[in-house]
Amino acid sequence: MADLIVKSAVKEQLEGQNVASDFYDALDDEVASILEDAARRAEENDRKTVQARDL
Repeated sequence: MADLIVKSAVKEQLEGQNVASDFYDALDDEVASILEDAARRAEENDRKTVQARDL
């Protein structure tokens, strides 16, 4: 699995909150799923470019 998120950026965004170590893996999986869905949608629309509307 590729590391799609930057832990320090997540911590900065969640300032004031504690972040469990397993949260990062779950978030990375969620981002991977979103990216796969966006790529599939672009392909279904005969595009090689993934666009914001594919989210």
